[in-house]
Amino acid sequence: MASCNWNCNVIQRCEHFDDIQQVMARTAGCEGCEALGCKWTELRVCLTCGHVGCCEDSPHQHALHHFESTGHPMIASLEHGETWGWCYIHRRYFDPMPGPLPKRRSVFSTLLSRVLGR
Repeated sequence: MASCNWNCNVIQRCEHFDDIQQVMARTAGCEGCEALGCKWTELRVCLTCGHVGCCEDSPHQHALHHFESTGHPMIASLEHGETWGWCYIHRRYFDPMPGPLPKRRSVFSTLLSRVLGR
């Protein structure tokens, strides 16, 4: 019998798949780190609201803090070429992510939103 490797959760359905929305990343960088003037390692996007936070390898772990404060369960990587997602509640990794991947916001679009206050 074959042993289960690190990605065997990809075939299991998660009840939180139904919470996945077609989202556009709200910013091109980590919202919390940008407010603090800090750098991040990699970006994650909330698949409920589009919040962009830094990963758990970053000093501030804003994506995790967003989950802890909102309960929004599903995130996806916002890194180019990555198609995976994660359910915080069930601690499950999915690759490829079921449903639509988040859309990236351009830097120009982010700057325009700040200038116009949107």
